[in-house]
Parts: sequence; structure tokens; C-alpha cells
Amino acid sequence: MTAKLKVGVVGVGHLGQYHAQKYAGLPDTDLVGVVDADPGRAAEIAGRYGTRVFTDLPSLLAAVDAVSVAVPTSDHFRVGSLALEAGVHVLLEKPIAATPDEAERLVALAAARALVLQIGHLERFNPAFTAAVEEIREPRFIEVHRLSPFTFRSVDIDVVLDLMIHDLDLVLSLVRSPIREVFAVGVPVLSERVDIANVRLHFVDGTVCNLTASRVSLNRERKLRVFQLDSYFSVDFANFTLVQCRRKEIDYYDPIPRIDFHKKEFPAADSLKLEIADFVASVCTGRPPVVSGSDGLAALQAAWRIKETIALQETNADGQWERQQPGGPRR
Repeated sequence: MTAKLKVGVVGVGHLGQYHAQKYAGLPDTDLVGVVDADPGRAAEIAGRYGTRVFTDLPSLLAAVDAVSVAVPTSDHFRVGSLALEAGVHVLLEKPIAATPDEAERLVALAAARALVLQIGHLERFNPAFTAAVEEIREPRFIEVHRLSPFTFRSVDIDVVLDLMIHDLDLVLSLVRSPIREVFAVGVPVLSERVDIANVRLHFVDGTVCNLTASRVSLNRERKLRVFQLDSYFSVDFANFTLVQCRRKEIDYYDPIPRIDFHKKEFPAADSLKLEIADFVASVCTGRPPVVSGSDGLAALQAAWRIKETIALQETNADGQWERQQPGGPRR
């Protein structure tokens, strides 16, 4: 009988608890334990999923082969690097780190130790998106909306790193071309950081992408629309649907252009379970994960360019352009 992969979870708050749940339910993993800054919370989750509490991170790392890291973004680099230095494979919640420099160091460390570093961009595992990827060839225009009500979570980061980062990863997986130019605006509404942002990306190959992310909307929406020369795709991540519109061949007897319309509905999928199963398979087989550390770095670099562009829009009292550090204090 093949030995189970020994896994742990670092941080069992809102997201981390679900990582523990998925590991506990997978046949090929042994959830060895959890660790959290709140010992009471750690004990609660450990009891729920039949595992043990570790009082410190080094002790957990010494007992496992792989970990999920679901701590605040500001701690991603510290915890991720400690795990990699201990020879432990890492599934790191998005964003990969707080800054591109930290992300680059994590990617380099994982490569140097020949360890899996997977980033938690779970929308890549949505069946509607994976079906669309098979049909998308040369996107020319992409439009993305990710809207949600305010949850009072992740207020340590702005909406670009909180929500839009998902869509940046999706777009970069579709457009294999560098970003040439960034236009962006963002507004803080209920927190001290930007809560709603609109972005326009121009790529070197001519592709254009509009993205809107909001965490202060009344309704939820998670949609991506892709237009290419002969077809249009609309992915609804929340409802697991894919709409495909294609131009029909013009018939000699009917020269008016027609459109073929197809709607595919997929069973609701557990994207986090699929993501974690991919991580486990990557660790056990040695194949690259679907979302690598390099993918996470690329998404963060794009997010940082957006944050810098938004910061440039800040004006002082005299109406002169003023540059602030992204995420820094606001007047």
C-alpha cells in the first residue's frame, strides 16, 4: 500500500479551514496537523477534522511533506520561505506575496530546492473556464467583472490583490504576450484601501483587456468574456456556465451572416478540492502544478503595475500629480 502524503495547514481562518477539510477528505493524504496564531481556533479546526494542533510552525514543518499556507498576505513570504527552506512543498494562497520582490525570492527558493510551489488561483479549476480554454485561440478583447459585497475580510490588502488578482491570472493564462501599457483608477469606499478598481491593459500583441473588481457591490458577479476573430465566449464562474457564439459559414442562398449560439451548463464543482488534488498530484508525481509559482509571480507583477498606476492618480490639494507608494497612507 502506497504511503499517504503527510500534509499540514498553516493558518485555519476563513480559507484555511477549508484546506483542512479537503485534505481530511482526500484518500491519498494524511492531515498530520494544523497551526494558527489563535490556539483556540487551531484546536477547534483540529477537533473538527480529527487531527492535532501544533504549537509552532517549525514543529509542523518537521512532521509533514507538504503544507497549505493560508495566513495574511503580509506573512506569505515569511511562512512560505520557512516551509521551502525546511524542504516542504507549498500550496500558497493568493496572492503569492505582498511584493514582487518577495515573490521572486519564493520562486527562486522553490526552484533551488526542487520543490512544488503552487499558488491558490482556484478559478483556473472552474469547469466552465477549463472548457473555454480549449476553444480560445487568439483573443483580441477580454472583459472581466468580479463584484462582491463587502465582507470585512482581507482589508489588509486592496481590491486589486484581494479580488482582481484572480482575473489577472486568468487573463495572463490566455494572452501569451507582455503587457505594454496600463490604465487604471481605484477608489477607497468602505476601507482605507482601494475597494473598487477599473483597469485597461494593452498587450504587445494588440490584445486589450478591461477588468473591473469591486468588494463594495450589492450583488455578486464573476464573469469573463473573450472575443476573437470568429467567436465570443462568456464564462460565468458563479453559475458554472459557458456561452459560445460563433459565426456561421455564409450560405450561397442565405448571404446574411448568422451566429451559432451554444450554452453549456456544468455541474457545480468544488474548485478548491480540485486545486488541492492537483497540488497533491504534483507533489507525488513531480509534474508541474496547473498554477505555478511563476504564474503567481506574473499575476502579482501585473497587479503591482496596476497599484502603481492607481497611486499615480492621487492628486495633492493644488491639483498636481503626486506619487504614493502602492497601498500606502491616503490623505
